[in-house]
Amino acid sequence: MTAFRATLFNVLFYIFTPIIGLLALPAFLGPRSWVCWVRDAWCRGTLALLALTVGLRWRIEGTEHLPQGPCLVACKHQSAWETIALQLFCPDPAIVLKQELLKLPVVGWYFRKVGMVPIDRSAGAGALKLMVKAAEERAAEGRPVVIFPQGTRVAPGDERAYHPGVYALYRALGLPAVPIALNSGKFWAKDSFIKYPGTIDVRVLAPIPPGLDRKSFMSRLEAAIEEETARLEAAAST
Repeated sequence: MTAFRATLFNVLFYIFTPIIGLLALPAFLGPRSWVCWVRDAWCRGTLALLALTVGLRWRIEGTEHLPQGPCLVACKHQSAWETIALQLFCPDPAIVLKQELLKLPVVGWYFRKVGMVPIDRSAGAGALKLMVKAAEERAAEGRPVVIFPQGTRVAPGDERAYHPGVYALYRALGLPAVPIALNSGKFWAKDSFIKYPGTIDVRVLAPIPPGLDRKSFMSRLEAAIEEETARLEAAAST
């Protein structure tokens, strides 16, 4: 039954996504807010499909820690799920993503119009400078900048270093850094077709104030995210 429900979600998702993506193309003729509305509609629709087909829902605690203005959000990355849900509980986020995603047909057009923060890993030493410049522009618009500090999806229980890019943004933006822990990988694992029913827990943690040195910031950020993630993973039930 689990495999059937996951298959049903995938079928409906790959019907729903191109339909809304193509039907909403006229939104590009209007202001950016039109495309943002399409983005939010797609995110809500996708999460509704997950709940309807798989029985996968979510809850969040600590949203009071998200500032009303710009900030740096450092989120644990275990699944494709948070790349969707983040755009709903984090207002109008500018997410750090691979430059290659902007080249995708249709989807890449939406990423460009919404205004994300691309990082070109082939640019070598200049990659961080370009990422920081784009992040500064997005923060100046009053938007939160979101980064996955480990750079990729990390399965529950696995360890992976936190990349220096998160500190580069923290230092350059001079904004509070808000850590986010979650346990999405217990339900929708990395590179897995199967998705399990249950409730994903997301916890927004107390902001880290600006101005810390690199060692203090990185250790504080990693401890906050990893310790809370471990608690959420232990409490997860599918």
